[in-house]
Amino acid sequence: MPMRNKIRELIDSRGISIYEFRKRTGIANKTAYDLYHNAGQYPGPGVMEKICQAFGVQPGDLLEYIEGEG
Repeated sequence: MPMRNKIRELIDSRGISIYEFRKRTGIANKTAYDLYHNAGQYPGPGVMEKICQAFGVQPGDLLEYIEGEG
């Protein structure tokens, strides 16, 4: 399925570092960096829940469907 994560956009729009992002969410360092640097990596359900809780966003704010790719 042609999708991408929008974690980089979330982090950059909030003006925080990846370090601050992972501290607020409680996710692993490698996971935070991988999600930020690789839009093709999707957060698992547990990680997505932590991000949504920490930043008050919905899952649809974290993933984007890219029509015509795939």
